[in-house]
Amino acid sequence: MKQITLLFACLLQLLTCFAQENISIIPLPVKLTQNEGHFILPANISISANDNPELKTALAVLSDRLTIPTGFHVILNNSGSSVIRIILNKTADPELGNEGYQLSVTPKKVIITANQPAGVFYGVQSFLQLLPPEIESNSLVNSKTWSAPCVSITDYPRFGWRGLMLDVSRHFFTKEEVKKYMDQMVMYKYNVLHLHLSDDQGWRIEIKSLPQLTGVGAWRVNRTGLWGEFLPALANEKSSDGGFYTQDDMREMIRYAKDRNITILPEIDVPAHSLALIASFPNLSCTQLPYSVNAGFRSPVRDDNALCIGNDSVFMMLDKIFTELAALFPCEYIHVGGDEAYKGFWSDCPKCQKRMKDENLKNVDELQSYFVKRIEVILKSKGKKLIGWDEILEGGLAPEATVMSWRGMKGGIDAAKMNHHVVMTPWDYCYLDLYQGESSVEPLTYGMCRLTDSYNYDPVPDSVDEKYILGGQGNLWTERVYNIRQMEYMTWPRALALAEVYWSPKASRNWDNFIARMEMQFPRLDAGGIKYALSAYNVIYTPVRAKDNRGLSVKISTEIKGLDIYYTFDGTNPDPYYPKYNGEPIYFPLGATQITANTFRNGKQVGKQVTIKKDELNTRLNQGRHQY
Repeated sequence: MKQITLLFACLLQLLTCFAQENISIIPLPVKLTQNEGHFILPANISISANDNPELKTALAVLSDRLTIPTGFHVILNNSGSSVIRIILNKTADPELGNEGYQLSVTPKKVIITANQPAGVFYGVQSFLQLLPPEIESNSLVNSKTWSAPCVSITDYPRFGWRGLMLDVSRHFFTKEEVKKYMDQMVMYKYNVLHLHLSDDQGWRIEIKSLPQLTGVGAWRVNRTGLWGEFLPALANEKSSDGGFYTQDDMREMIRYAKDRNITILPEIDVPAHSLALIASFPNLSCTQLPYSVNAGFRSPVRDDNALCIGNDSVFMMLDKIFTELAALFPCEYIHVGGDEAYKGFWSDCPKCQKRMKDENLKNVDELQSYFVKRIEVILKSKGKKLIGWDEILEGGLAPEATVMSWRGMKGGIDAAKMNHHVVMTPWDYCYLDLYQGESSVEPLTYGMCRLTDSYNYDPVPDSVDEKYILGGQGNLWTERVYNIRQMEYMTWPRALALAEVYWSPKASRNWDNFIARMEMQFPRLDAGGIKYALSAYNVIYTPVRAKDNRGLSVKISTEIKGLDIYYTFDGTNPDPYYPKYNGEPIYFPLGATQITANTFRNGKQVGKQVTIKKDELNTRLNQGRHQY
């Protein structure tokens, strides 16, 4: 009966939100009621709050947003007559938990109530989303009425782990760029930033006891062009591309994150993906050959990028690294990677073979498991928990390890059934570096993760107990993400979808309602100078084998409903005066070698023009790759 009541309440919530097009909060609050009237922001804004230093950042964010674009003035006081009141509950409301809040907006007053400062911070974000999009502007906006609809909101997250992963190894991003990324994250209530700090292409964190790691491992030869096709380092070529965070830099970033209720999770990827470490200390690999930090090329011969598990120096080195990381990062976890280890060198290495014999290990999978279990002991001695990619399951899972499941959901399911905690991040739903629309008009990458994929997945499979699922995250690998603008383009709006998956009740999820709110977020992102993708408006071509064997036909669709599609086979640019697609498969006319289509709404083009060759459609059909 409770489930039926909750479902009815969620449906009523959706219907209400549909009728309230001026409410576009993402992620969707648990309970939202729109009331009559509007709150008009006065030119002199008085804000009162509890005397709690942990509210300082929330108040500063609120003050900046209410003054920079408006030109208004903010006065902080403890008066009960203030137009905006921030209240921390003296007795905790169990419904709200640590991150929940209540937001009341009336014609005369705004009240944000929470148990903890984190809840206040999220209440501030929801209030800002009620104001006009220009509130995100970093310059003065003239002639604007700053009003918010009157609402009553009670809100709290479904999951405690709501993360984004940023790979700063493949391409280095400065601390200021990472801070800007965090500012974007908190707009949508993310609370974990997973930093991939080491890989074959760069070591990004200072280890004071091992200066060679950043002296050598943080730098590679400079290349521009198509990642994966670069030339390797030439003889005597200077390594000038890269960078790293000093420990003081990282402390500054950690403080910045903490003030915004973000936990930074550090990752040192071992035993594989370790070429930058091995380039700094060649004795740590099985071959002990000299290598350069990979600049983005694919070697015809496999580099030995995995640490030698038979070498005790490896564990001594990692102990030093994890000692400094444990002291630096407040996060209870350290991520150790554990993914994609090529085990061929271990099979041929006398030291690794001796380790296997001494430890009675049957195969190289168990050798990797031995490595992970030994690393877990090191981390526990420093007061940290181990988390790793789902490959750490192979050969036997470390006793207290948490699994981050990326190769689909199976690894997470297996770990949860073993009573281990799991962070779900399956690549086909959560990898933000994948194509998000027709590949011919997107930056070159691999695989497909559309906006619908991200929005429609659920982190909790039916076969597991939800208590073992900590939450999930989106992952942005940066082999082909060269700068912060591309970082933003690949993140948004898919991270809007994931934010709702991780925060809002599952029963309230509704694609059409989300799209309506997402479209209202775009002017907000524009005002903040944040780049985002419109790939969901582009056409999707699905090749179909004609039943009468007359050759190839094609279906055309879009992720977003209600768009008009116009097409042509003659290489010209279709507009609303061209043939309109009617939903049925269409044959390629005799002699036609390509199809071109555009999407329109109310006569205005909304997607990119997409042309695809007939040969490419045939290839996709033969490979079973109907959409790409």
